[in-house]
Amino acid sequence: MESSPAAEAPETSQTQSGQDARPRDYMSCASPAISFQTYALAGIASHVSNNSLLAEKSLEIQFLLEHLRAVDPEGKGWATGLPDYLREPDSRDALLFYCARELGLTVIETLAVALAASIEEDVMIGRVLAYLQSPLGNSRPTLGLIATSFIGLVAAGVSPINLLLNGNALRSGLLTLPADGLPLPERSVSVPLHLCLSLSGHDGSLAGTCIGIGNSPEVALPLSIAEEARNHASGLQSSAYQRVLVLRTGSTAEGKSVAAAIAYSLKRRPLFIETDRISSLDPWLILRHLLPVFSLDLAPGERKVLPPLPFYRGPILVLCGPDGSIETSNGASLNWTLPVPSMEEREELWRMSLGDGDLAFELASQHRHSSGRIAHLGRLAHQRSLLNGRSQPTREDIAKVSWIGEGTGLDALAQPLTDEISDDALVMTPSLRNELNVLLMRCRARDTLVRGLGASATTRYHPGVRALFVGPSGTGKTLAAGWLATKLGIPLYRVDLASVTSKYIGETEKNLAQLLARAERAEVVLLFDEADSLFGKRTEVKEANDRFANAQTNYLLQRIEYFDGIVFLTSNSRARFDSAFSRRLDMVVEFPAPGPEERRALWQSHLGLNHCLAQKELNQLAAGADLCGGNIRNIVLTAAVLAHEKNCPIEYGDVLEGLIGEYRKLGRQMPVELKRV
Repeated sequence: MESSPAAEAPETSQTQSGQDARPRDYMSCASPAISFQTYALAGIASHVSNNSLLAEKSLEIQFLLEHLRAVDPEGKGWATGLPDYLREPDSRDALLFYCARELGLTVIETLAVALAASIEEDVMIGRVLAYLQSPLGNSRPTLGLIATSFIGLVAAGVSPINLLLNGNALRSGLLTLPADGLPLPERSVSVPLHLCLSLSGHDGSLAGTCIGIGNSPEVALPLSIAEEARNHASGLQSSAYQRVLVLRTGSTAEGKSVAAAIAYSLKRRPLFIETDRISSLDPWLILRHLLPVFSLDLAPGERKVLPPLPFYRGPILVLCGPDGSIETSNGASLNWTLPVPSMEEREELWRMSLGDGDLAFELASQHRHSSGRIAHLGRLAHQRSLLNGRSQPTREDIAKVSWIGEGTGLDALAQPLTDEISDDALVMTPSLRNELNVLLMRCRARDTLVRGLGASATTRYHPGVRALFVGPSGTGKTLAAGWLATKLGIPLYRVDLASVTSKYIGETEKNLAQLLARAERAEVVLLFDEADSLFGKRTEVKEANDRFANAQTNYLLQRIEYFDGIVFLTSNSRARFDSAFSRRLDMVVEFPAPGPEERRALWQSHLGLNHCLAQKELNQLAAGADLCGGNIRNIVLTAAVLAHEKNCPIEYGDVLEGLIGEYRKLGRQMPVELKRV
């Protein structure tokens, strides 16, 4: 009788528990309803009947004898009717027998599982086991008790304890055996609580896992992604070899929604796993008909081997970002990078989220948001509009809430620059403004830029935009980045190099990968100030550190080329960059030092109307002070402090004081003609 009990899979996941629903009077002699738990207790009672405990009239002994009489009323032996019961089990044991068949359990293992799980349902059973196993006082069944009670079910010469130790019940985690150092016969077995609930047809919980998307918001998926999800589900179900699918996305909410769509297509429920401790996972997946979804956060070059699930034969999903590789015991896995919806699909998603067709078209045509990001911004915009007494979100609401990340942690690696830069604040030459306008048009058209072009143009095209701003300090490079972000209606983040760079090998690449992935997810503009510190020239390898530095530069150059967003880099000198970097740039914008006309416009723009400088004085400042916009800003602020103290408009003397201080900072001699004015 060592064969596995045969049973068909239960028709539904909800079954009655093995415990009788009616309160039981343990002092009565009424026969209990027969279940596999009854046979397990009858086997123990049969063992007890062969020793002196039988003479005792305790409540515990009467409880056991009650179960023995239920399955063996004629005294032929407690296991006599067991083969018939295995062929036609009670509906309460449907899940237990289904799991036993899937795991390949022997009868003695199945009895041990039924007995170990029963103490979680019936307090009297734990009391009985503690009574029998005195003086150990353990209310869970020990290996010794199981072996002596069910020894008649194994072949002669076979040790029941060895059978249990090497059986699939312990290997799969359906039974657990604590390593407490006790002799084997005294060590107890138990069924994890979430599996006890599963055997009775209820969902349990396990640390680091979640059935369904939980508190994550549901994301409406475009038709193309929903259809592709169904295709992948069909492929996973029909393939006997490829059963692992890796979902790569920057939006956790969208990834979970896609994983759930695949699970529902497979008539399963998703189980999201965010822990490496997955003991007892196989029986849980089988009993609750779950689809495992491993949620991972991998660094560039990191290789993750999925833990084996030897008893689970269904599909497996992995949810992660764009970096790292996933491997299984069968080799590499299939990857699906969730695409950004087309403009038409984005318009429909925005319309569903906002209810405004005109605004939906505007947002869809100007921004490449993912499905998850659209759903996130739509919810936040509705909340903001309600707080402001409006029933319908506006473009301003979308712009304001776009600074709120989708739990991305972008603020930890970059500094948000929230100031809006108007046209009047940007003073530059006509040629420079024309270049910035071309760059602005390139950013707006990046999604549909190659439509209608030839194969050579569309091949390997990525909608990201990379531009380098080169010029002396203070010429307005950062200001221009803010102006472009304002025009695009996209948040601007300046990369914090102190948070990105690390002295530890590989950490800089990992931090940058996280930064770029989070920026792609949130649809923001990244600004790398003094970018040559990260993207500088590769050096000749003379030491081990040079090799790692070059490897870091190589990774950065490759990753920035495939960045699916907008990134601006600033530097004082183009010569500091590696020659291979120029090919990866879409535009290089030169910011020259301002000439006299631009300097005069800068003085007027900074001074505003609260000054009493004559036109001659402004002209003299523009012609004589060979300074950039950043220097002029510092001078005007110093002059404003002096004027504020005197409670009068800014005078030339105040500006002169600022000029003296600024030239002193620069280590230069102030022109004498400026003092004479």
